[in-house]
Amino acid sequence: MDIAIPLYDRMTALDAIGPYEVLSRLPGARVRFVAKTPGGITTDNKMLTLIADEALDDVPHPDIIVVPGGLGTRDLLHDEPLLNWIRTAHETSTWTTSVCTGALLLAAAGLLDGLDATTHWIARDLLAELGANPVAQRVVVQGKIVTAAGVSAGIDMALMLAARVRGPQVAQAIQLGIEYDPQPPFDTGALEKAPPELVTLLRGLADLEEASATHA
Repeated sequence: MDIAIPLYDRMTALDAIGPYEVLSRLPGARVRFVAKTPGGITTDNKMLTLIADEALDDVPHPDIIVVPGGLGTRDLLHDEPLLNWIRTAHETSTWTTSVCTGALLLAAAGLLDGLDATTHWIARDLLAELGANPVAQRVVVQGKIVTAAGVSAGIDMALMLAARVRGPQVAQAIQLGIEYDPQPPFDTGALEKAPPELVTLLRGLADLEEASATHA
């Protein structure tokens, strides 16, 4: 069972590594990190480099696709080599999934037209502009397409997917193995729970980060 995770500059590390930690433990699974050009990929905070061992064309028909998000998605909304790979891979995939703003790339590839989908709350408006129907849910299943909300939601999505692929007991064993038992110190992990001043603060920081990256 081939699981392909496409990497690109300015992606968010946990969007890829969270699902990897779950899905790589499935019996018979082989996770393959791919990119337009194999080699090092720098994440959005420029503090981590991930390695894509293979080119997109080396893995044209994965069983499962996991498209991570990150600031770099905005630069790829018209990137035909990547979008065409997503479209083509989706034709034969068993599951096509995204984490965070990876949903923007699924939408840009035309896979989410008219479908319910989720993404990071800060990108819901853009997801709507790309033809999807954004919903405030942690994980959304639409046929064989599964979208997860921001960053950490990718772990939840991967566990749900593991249960669909290999059964609930295997998924529960993986959850126990990685000791995934979230007990956050604050209850502000979703837009609907966070106070307005915190939302304003984060939106401002996101705008600064995007502006800094644009002028880098």
